[in-house]
Amino acid sequence: MRNILITVMMLIVVALMFNTIVAQDNTGTRARIETHGNTANATLGNLKP
Repeated sequence: MRNILITVMMLIVVALMFNTIVAQDNTGTRARIETHGNTANATLGNLKP
């Protein structure tokens, strides 16, 4: 019973960490990747052959 409780608590902690680190709207990892990707696309689009 104790092992199940610990496992459930660890899963909850991992889910909360994912929401705060990765999925945050403005400062999360996903937002940072999108920002850098958009910057790279704009830079590549402005290159002249």
